[in-house]
Amino acid sequence: MFQSVNPATGARVSDYSAHNELQTRDIICQVHLAWMQWKDVPFSQRAVLMERTAEVLLDGKEEYARLMVLEMGKPIQQARAEVEKCASVCRYYASHAERFLAPEPIATENTESFIAYNPLGVVLAVMPWNFPFWQVFRFAAPALMGGNAGLLKHASNVMGCAMAIEEVFRKAGFPENVFRTLRIAGRDVAAVIENPLVKAVTLTGSVGAGVAVASKAGGQLKKTILELGGSDPYLVLEDADLELAATACVASRMINGGQSCVAAKRFIVVDAVYDQFEAIFLEKMRKKKMGDPFDEHSDLGPQAQVNLRDELHQQVLESISLGARCLLGGYIPDQPGAWYPPTVLAEVKPGMPAWQEELFGPVAALIRASNETEAIRIANDSIFGLGAAVFTRNPDRGRYIAQHLLNAGSCFVNDFVKSDPRLPFGGIGHSGYGRELSYLGIREFMNVKTVVVK
Repeated sequence: MFQSVNPATGARVSDYSAHNELQTRDIICQVHLAWMQWKDVPFSQRAVLMERTAEVLLDGKEEYARLMVLEMGKPIQQARAEVEKCASVCRYYASHAERFLAPEPIATENTESFIAYNPLGVVLAVMPWNFPFWQVFRFAAPALMGGNAGLLKHASNVMGCAMAIEEVFRKAGFPENVFRTLRIAGRDVAAVIENPLVKAVTLTGSVGAGVAVASKAGGQLKKTILELGGSDPYLVLEDADLELAATACVASRMINGGQSCVAAKRFIVVDAVYDQFEAIFLEKMRKKKMGDPFDEHSDLGPQAQVNLRDELHQQVLESISLGARCLLGGYIPDQPGAWYPPTVLAEVKPGMPAWQEELFGPVAALIRASNETEAIRIANDSIFGLGAAVFTRNPDRGRYIAQHLLNAGSCFVNDFVKSDPRLPFGGIGHSGYGRELSYLGIREFMNVKTVVVK
């Protein structure tokens, strides 16, 4: 049995029965049989269904947004934006999938030679709770448009969202069983990966979960795509527009309650402007309103779960015990629910959790660097490599640092890191491997086939 709990109040939202082993195997078989027909459906027909999916999402935006608020505490305006983004990725691949997967002729001495893209089959997606709709559609839109079928194992605390997503595809007219949800626990994922009808796995989640899934899939010689944690560094150089930089940094740290792998985590500021930046940044963080996630004016709702909030608080307390200075927040409010206020830690040093671990919540770590060279060294002193940003009034300087000097899958200049259906998204190091989105993302779960005619 899975239970959804409102993190703002601790009240039960709904219960969902779990699929047993027999039911799970039966669903996998049904999805495989559906794929045998779906893989031959023309792109034009797939595109019509994916466009309808976007329409279903937008028509039900308030319902889906409300469900996200209830199950994981996302502020309502951010929940609506998430639904809209899901619609956009559906429309993007509806429009571009056929071109992205068109045969590519290659000139050789043969009569004909080309690259073809064929779907692999049933793809298992193990998805997290923090963006309960977006993470799924980021996988599902390209996978289904490429002719694959989808199995979703969602986080147990957002099972309502999981079932709603399955219903979205059904309402849009997709064939029954082309996309299904498995209501199973994490311990049951290994058996699904071992099933010979499952051909590949994508996971967004923790490093530990990624290692476990990659190990099991590797033992079965099945492809995986992993998008894991991040400790994204944001560099503020001496020539930066400090108002712009602070606004972008606070926005990135606070979006989704700070519960985003790609959110800004470490703010590395050169000494020449550190004090000025700290004052501006702190004032902007103070203005962020923590409150009822259904309130249109709330910037910060609760954390998704009490245990996760408590883990975050321990990281803050340990960092303070090792010498970090708490400028804002850093306490657990005396009220029901998983609340944690906007928090700013200064004088963050090596060895502190705020320096080397992912802080998955509204906690900012301010780090002073003597100059640009040291700032880049600190930024790259991490096991993660998902995103990074640099702020400077010199675009050429920023471009060079982003392109050549920062170790991350996505690097932005004078803006915060975000995903875009048109651009590849993913990380290096302990942030995972492989890419989602863009033309690269849709090709990840295709057989890139060489065809030669003599």
